[in-house]
Amino acid sequence: MTSFQDRERAEEAKFAHDEEIAFRIQARRNRLLGEWAADRMGLSQAEREAYAKAVVQADFEEAGDEDVVRKLLGDLIAAGVDANESEIRAALEAKQVEARRAFLGEV
Repeated sequence: MTSFQDRERAEEAKFAHDEEIAFRIQARRNRLLGEWAADRMGLSQAEREAYAKAVVQADFEEAGDEDVVRKLLGDLIAAGVDANESEIRAALEAKQVEARRAFLGEV
């Protein structure tokens, strides 16, 4: 094997590793965001866990965060919680930082 092929393989492996880490952090962020919203809606512990999983699943609907923001906003409003998109986006950013710190702390 040539050194170019070795470098190419190493770059591909690094890219795959970085993508996996980003996916795990985003899934953790969405779970934390779901727990935050569940607390705001006053859900029980079992409902809270199920809702957090539903938020993680909602992120697979389309690329980006719009599907998660839309779900949270709709669910919070339906539950009678005073919420707006900017508040949800701020929580999303805060939970991103929290998820990244938690993940990197485990590694």
